[in-house]
Amino acid sequence: MTISRGKKQTILRLPGNTDGFVTLRDWVRYAVSLFQKEKLFFGQGSVTPFDEAVYLLQHTLHLPHEGLETFLDARLTPEEVVSIKEVLVRRVLKREPAAYITGEAWLGELSFRVDPRVIIPRSYFLEIIPEQLNQWIADPASVSKVADVCTGSGCLAILLALSYPHADVDATDISASALEVAALNVADYHMEERIALHRADVLEGVAAVGTDYDIIVCNPPYEPESVIEALPEEFRHEPEGALISGADGLDVIRKLLPQAAAALAPHGILLIEVGGLHDVMEAEWPDLEIHWLPTQDESDCIALIQATSLRKMFPVSKKSKSRK
Repeated sequence: MTISRGKKQTILRLPGNTDGFVTLRDWVRYAVSLFQKEKLFFGQGSVTPFDEAVYLLQHTLHLPHEGLETFLDARLTPEEVVSIKEVLVRRVLKREPAAYITGEAWLGELSFRVDPRVIIPRSYFLEIIPEQLNQWIADPASVSKVADVCTGSGCLAILLALSYPHADVDATDISASALEVAALNVADYHMEERIALHRADVLEGVAAVGTDYDIIVCNPPYEPESVIEALPEEFRHEPEGALISGADGLDVIRKLLPQAAAALAPHGILLIEVGGLHDVMEAEWPDLEIHWLPTQDESDCIALIQATSLRKMFPVSKKSKSRK
C-alpha cells in the first residue's frame, strides 16, 4: 500500500513475515499480537485487541457476527489476504479507528453509518435511555417532544425516537457535514417523519412556538483544549469540534443551560453527558440542582437537571419564552 507525499511515495508494510498465513485463525492471531505490540487505543467501539481483530476481519471478509469458529480454519483467497492487509495497515500504521474503516458503529444493538465527518458513537446514554430516564418522567407514554443537541451521527435522536414512539424529535448540530451523515442514518431507520434535523448552535433558532420539550438530551464536546495533545492518535481522526469545548470544556454547556431553561416544558428534564467534568460542573454552578445518574463503570457522568431548577438559575421572561 502506498501513500503519496508530494513527488515521493511511502510504502507501508505490515511488520513480520506473513507469507505462511493461510487461514482466518492465522490472521486473527497475528492481528491480536500486532495490536498489542503497537499499543493501539481501544475505546471507540471494541474494548480488547481480540474483539477489535475479530470485528475487523469478520467485516472485511463479509462474515456474520456470530459463529466465527466455523470459519477459523478456512483457507483464504489471495484477494481476501490483500483486503485484510489493507485493513490492518489502516488500523495499525495509520491509526484509523475501526469504525471509520468499516463505515459503521454500534450503540448497543443499533448500527449506524459513520465516517470522519462525525464523532464515533460511544455514549453512556445507552445505559440511561429509557429505563433510568423513565424514572424521572410521570408518564413516559405521554412524551411528545424531544430534542437531541449535538446530534452528530443522529444515533441518540434515533434511540430517543425508538424509546418514545409518540414523540417528535428535533436533532441539532452546528456541523453541516455531521448532519449529512445523520440524515443517512435517519433514512436507514425510516424516521424522516419523526426526526427533524437542524443546523444550529445548540438550540438557537430551533424551538418552535407551542412545542415545549419533555426531554432535552445532549452529548456535547466537553474536552478542554489542553487535552488535545495528550489524546491517543486514534482520536485525531475524529472532528476536533466534536471533542473540544473551550479552555475548561464547558463552552457548549454554558450555551445550552439558558437555552434549555427556555425550551423545556415546566415538567421537562435536561440530560447532559459531561465526561470527566463532574466536579467542574459543580464548581461552576454550585446552586444548580444536578442529579448524577449511575453508570456501570461508576463514572456517573450523566447530569440530569429539571426545568424548575434550571429556571431558578436562568429565569425565563415571557418575551424570551415563546411557548407556554
